[in-house]
Amino acid sequence: MNSAGLLLDAFGRIREAVHAAVKGLDEEELAARTDPDANSIAWLVWHLTRIQDDHLAGAFGTEQLWRSDGWRDRFGLPFPPAATGYGHTSAQVGAVRAGAALLLGYHDAVHDRTASLLAPVTDADLDRVVDTAWDPPVTLGVRLVSVIADDLQHAGQAGYVRGLVERRG
Repeated sequence: MNSAGLLLDAFGRIREAVHAAVKGLDEEELAARTDPDANSIAWLVWHLTRIQDDHLAGAFGTEQLWRSDGWRDRFGLPFPPAATGYGHTSAQVGAVRAGAALLLGYHDAVHDRTASLLAPVTDADLDRVVDTAWDPPVTLGVRLVSVIADDLQHAGQAGYVRGLVERRG
């Protein structure tokens, strides 16, 4: 397996975890919060998808699907166009309400874009600096591992919340 294959496998696992957390739940279940300030499944999946969309678009110099493919309009959230959920307040978390089809549609579109961006990646590409705002500067490899780690953590949280929501029912 080469680097691109390894990365594609990792992002595929994120997609599987997202589908497992979301599939078959209605909008109320997706918006359920375990306490008044907790993250909902809808927010977790929206956020992890926004991070993937934002960070990969930045790393590869492409447009975010959030804007270019109209996902922002479809979600209709009361946030600035660049919002990814980072630093959201409890009220902002609660504002993210969406059905399974919308959440999975956006996630699948971002996953497909991710796969197309990663397919030609070589080992040498992973050393390319993609963000000079950090010291040391962030390479493509570091950025991709960061996104994978963050997305898997949030997908796992969404799966955990799903278990709690199902036990309530």
